[in-house]
Amino acid sequence: MAGVIDTSDFRKGMKIEVDGEPFEIVEFQHVKPGKGSAFVRTSIRNLLTGRVLQPTFKSGDKVGKPDIEERDMQYLYKQGDDFYFMDNRNFEQTYLSEAALGESKNFLKEQISASILFYNGKAIGVTLPNAVELKVTKCDPGVRGDTVSGALKPAVLETGYEVSVPLFINEGDVLKIDTRDGKYLTRVGAA
Repeated sequence: MAGVIDTSDFRKGMKIEVDGEPFEIVEFQHVKPGKGSAFVRTSIRNLLTGRVLQPTFKSGDKVGKPDIEERDMQYLYKQGDDFYFMDNRNFEQTYLSEAALGESKNFLKEQISASILFYNGKAIGVTLPNAVELKVTKCDPGVRGDTVSGALKPAVLETGYEVSVPLFINEGDVLKIDTRDGKYLTRVGAA
């Protein structure tokens, strides 16, 4: 444990250590009841398992500060169920399992920069840029005269991820995709 954090310093997104495991604060609320002492109601997500807990802390309680480090790395390749990344400063390589990546694996293409989260020197998670540009590899052609407003069709991207896109999108187009929700944002380049 690198230090302690007081409950009055809680912020959304802050990393804390509870019972020897790293957590991220998802939500918190300071509560001052009419009777009794104040407390903090929280919702925290375990960074190793993804499990969400909702503990309450007494006002003034102290929690641990985890040994967490974020490093900018570049995605290299996939081998089996592992995805390999390289540190741009010292060229060290590390990997994350498919389970640790979760939905982020759908947006990884070679050379993309990502922020890798390390806990006690072991890679445990990844934060991608908010949007990535991916090429459409498979898509039904748009039919002339199909002008229904808001109509969508499925398209498969170069990573194998399937996304709903407007009818004017064709194979070979480059699209901007939101990595937070996996949705189509805009067409960047036409085939």
